[in-house]
Amino acid sequence: MQNSFTQKYLRNKVVWLYIVSGGFVLGTTLLGLLVSSVTIPIPTILHIVLDNSLNLGWLADVPRNEEMIIWNIRLPRVLLAFCVGASLGLAGAAFQGLLRNPLADPYTIGVSSGAALGAVSVLFFQVTIVGLGSFTLPVVAIVSGFVTLLVVFGLVRLSSRSLAIETIILAGIIISAFIGAVTSLIISLGDRDAMTQIIYWLYGSVGMRGWSHVQLIIPFMLIGSFILLIHYRELNALALGENAADHIGVDVKKGKTYILIGASLLTGAAVAVSGSIGFVGLVIPHLVRLLTGPNHRHVLPLSILAGGSFLILADLVARTIIAPKELPIGVITALIGAPVFAILLIRERIGRGDRSD
Repeated sequence: MQNSFTQKYLRNKVVWLYIVSGGFVLGTTLLGLLVSSVTIPIPTILHIVLDNSLNLGWLADVPRNEEMIIWNIRLPRVLLAFCVGASLGLAGAAFQGLLRNPLADPYTIGVSSGAALGAVSVLFFQVTIVGLGSFTLPVVAIVSGFVTLLVVFGLVRLSSRSLAIETIILAGIIISAFIGAVTSLIISLGDRDAMTQIIYWLYGSVGMRGWSHVQLIIPFMLIGSFILLIHYRELNALALGENAADHIGVDVKKGKTYILIGASLLTGAAVAVSGSIGFVGLVIPHLVRLLTGPNHRHVLPLSILAGGSFLILADLVARTIIAPKELPIGVITALIGAPVFAILLIRERIGRGDRSD
């Protein structure tokens, strides 16, 4: 009887968490579209979005400048922020589950550093690949992230054929340190204008992007999300340890490979379109796990919703707190994420102390 009551309570709790998360996404999206230097009423915003989405031909009475502001500037920015935050949140949840470590995040295995190096190289050398045009930077960044993943796997294969978690972390740290040094070298060789542009990009931003960047990240986001969401059982099994997962019939090596590819794909695509944005993949999955428990069936999708809405809110703060100037969104996520994560760590440490007593 008690078990039935507990299961019903947990089910209702998860349902409410999905409802609250969905409401948070809608609320932050409306705020992102509403709050700016030019105030446009919510009915007009909905009118513009619905008409352009469904091609209804209702915009005869809407000023052209308001339509341009909402459809060409604010909406793609809000959607891009959601996609980047959702990708980083989901990738962080996957890495934390795979490595069984709440301190793990999408940058643990060096994919972010590789993508950043590719983007910095394009910015510094002003490279434009024939046929890609303005897509050169994001495409090179994604490819660089995948190359970094291959290098990490290569190092792991050379030292251990079992893809041990400790080896993956160590290889990621080695590659990240090396790539960080190369990136710093490239920045130091540039002139003042190039250094300013590159450093600002590395801080992370979703401003000055358009529908092309949204269209670029969405396919990679959908593929990476699909890979991770269908492997939630492997993440649940790996939480028990690799030996235990192997004993209950999970193909540990294959499962870890899929999870790493899916999470790295999400991270590389996010870095490609927004630069390096920290703490989203670190804090959001940890908060979600505190609310839902360890079951990745709910941790993964809720990390998508929470990560996306958090980054929309962070971007809103970044572009309004010192308006008309704009802060890099990575600064905001660090200012919010670092104290929150410190509080979580202290709380977890105190909790462990109480349990040991």
